[in-house]
Amino acid sequence: QVQLVESGGGLVQTGGSLRLSCAASGRTFSSYGMGWFRQAPGKEREFVASINWSGDTIYYADSVKGRFTISRNGAKNTVYLQMNSLKPEDTAVYYCVIGPRVSPVQARLGSWGQGTQVTVSS
Repeated sequence: QVQLVESGGGLVQTGGSLRLSCAASGRTFSSYGMGWFRQAPGKEREFVASINWSGDTIYYADSVKGRFTISRNGAKNTVYLQMNSLKPEDTAVYYCVIGPRVSPVQARLGSWGQGTQVTVSS
C-alpha cells in the first residue's frame, strides 16, 4: 500500500509563489508517474500537472501552463509543484496522485494523498 504526504500549502497574495511537495512511501514505485489535481469549493476535482517516471513526459492544464512547474527528485519518490504568479482562482485543495498512467484522464485512477490547502488572496 502506498502513502502520499503533501506539504507546502498555505496562504499567499496574488502574484506570489508556493512550492508543494508530495512524498510517497510504502512500496516500490518503479515506472510510476505522479501528479497533482485540485478541487475548489463547489467544483469538481481537476487535473493540474503530471510527470512520468523518467521525467521526460509532462502534462499541464492550460490554466497553469507557464506559471506552474512539476518535477521529481532523483530518487523518484517525491514530486514537487512550483507555483508562480498565483491567482485567486488557483485557490483549492491540491491533491497528489501516483499511478502507472500520467495522462490527464488516466492519472486520476491512481492512489491519492489527503490534500493540502492553497489560498490565494486578492
